Amino acid sequence: MALVELVNLGQQFQGNVILEAINLKVERGEAFALIGPTGAGKTTLLRLIDLLDSPVKGQIYFDGVDVTRSGRKRLAARRRMAYVQQKPIVFSINVYDNVACGLKWRHEERKAIRKKVEEALELVSMADYRSRDAQTLSGGETQLVAIARALVTEPEMLLLDEPTANLDPVSTSKIESVLARIIQEKRTTILMATHDMSQGQRLAQMIGVLMEGKLVQIGQKSEIFEKPLNLKVAGFVGMQNILKGVITSNEDGVVSIDVRGKLIEAISDYQAGEEVCVCIRPEDIALAFSKPSSSARNAFEGEIKSIISSGPLASVELDCGFPLVALMTVRSAKEMELGIGKRIFASFKATAVHVVKS
Repeated sequence: MALVELVNLGQQFQGNVILEAINLKVERGEAFALIGPTGAGKTTLLRLIDLLDSPVKGQIYFDGVDVTRSGRKRLAARRRMAYVQQKPIVFSINVYDNVACGLKWRHEERKAIRKKVEEALELVSMADYRSRDAQTLSGGETQLVAIARALVTEPEMLLLDEPTANLDPVSTSKIESVLARIIQEKRTTILMATHDMSQGQRLAQMIGVLMEGKLVQIGQKSEIFEKPLNLKVAGFVGMQNILKGVITSNEDGVVSIDVRGKLIEAISDYQAGEEVCVCIRPEDIALAFSKPSSSARNAFEGEIKSIISSGPLASVELDCGFPLVALMTVRSAKEMELGIGKRIFASFKATAVHVVKS
């Protein structure tokens, strides 16, 4: 049985539809990332799941119980969840007391409170800050205190709204490391909303894509990022190479697709004559100065138009009769002495090509 299940959930604000027909199951012990652009409705959905707001339609089940509208049931379910907001509020008291406040409100014994707070602070690597005024902390430190405050009540489900938004890379890395430990050691069910797709890939087992108030695709991260359901999802998850074409043949599931007069081979059930889009991830494209003799069914000669470095990686843009972007390490690009205007072969397997309707 799923810990949380949403059935045909809908929400409106001032007559505007914010969420529509949301159906979702989050299994116990699962780490689930909800990704989508800003304004897609991620925070609204988290607030509904945390029972802070009520939906205009649909049902919310927690541990098999319908908690959509019953006040008593909603309160009981809320005590089994914890919610960390994008911009958490800390009280003007020390870090220890900030983390302890939830336990004090529940009237737990002082000895039990101390044990749980110390464990939570150790888990988020903030034990040395226990006496610090919480309002003197940095953004990343504040977020860690908020996570500790949520965890200290031992929730069955932890909801996180953009846990690293507007934080520097060092703080982001620390928080992701803490979340990874929670997922691995605590087995707490986690539902995290983020617009950072790479963060969703690193931390979650399952991913849902929320766009324009609709949950358009749910699946394992490999499905979402390698086999997006449609063009909107493909563009959002970083399929930089999206090329329009027409299928010219289908022989036992191996299709040939005419893209600007060039034939790209792929695996697909679409039939000849259908207009489609070819999606290829940049990291699945190999570059070489001679035509490869490998098993790659697709090889195209092209001219290098630009090379853009970002950290250890370089994006190489080619004109192969159609635009193509390949991703490689900066080191490899230097060793190959790649440069603008040079001609090179780009190759990729038919299985690396994802085909969607145009």
